Amino acid sequence: MVYWHLFLAFFRIGIFGFGGGPTMVPLFYTECVKKYKWVSDEDFSDNLALANALPGPIATKLAAFIGYRVKGWMGALVANIAVVMPIVLVMIGLLQVIYQWKDAPGVYGMIQAIGPVIAVMTGVLTWEFLAKGWKGAASKTGVSISLGLSLVALLFLDWHPGIVVGIALLVSFAYSTWSVRKRKKQDGKEGAA
Repeated sequence: MVYWHLFLAFFRIGIFGFGGGPTMVPLFYTECVKKYKWVSDEDFSDNLALANALPGPIATKLAAFIGYRVKGWMGALVANIAVVMPIVLVMIGLLQVIYQWKDAPGVYGMIQAIGPVIAVMTGVLTWEFLAKGWKGAASKTGVSISLGLSLVALLFLDWHPGIVVGIALLVSFAYSTWSVRKRKKQDGKEGAA
């Protein structure tokens, strides 16, 4: 039964993830965190960041991670097949229709109308992640600096998002390691006194 739920959840993500990539992230979140509770908010956020830092499509990386967490290697395989299958089938069918009707007002309008919907979905998810990150942050100043530097790197320096995420992961790891070591030294000095 779990494999069936995995297949259905990821098939739905694949079929409704119009535009791929970032447009699928809110669908992953709804199915895997809110509906089935396969992963926590924190796990989802961490693995989304990692998926963005690694090469390849986000959808298959998230499907592999969550499928593996739920049912091991077979779960990862089922989730990946399910998330890719509708995309392949629909793409083959729709390409024929779009090539024949691409200039028809209805088809053109449909393609143009989906853009704002995707922007809103991505914006809502971004706001939720920012609110959770802000609430759980040990340092509000650190989050503010990270947010500011990320915006500068992405908007003005035109850095690839994977590079920005990779740097953020490395800096966060280094800061956390330093912070824990500092705390242990302080605890050791207080215990000796």
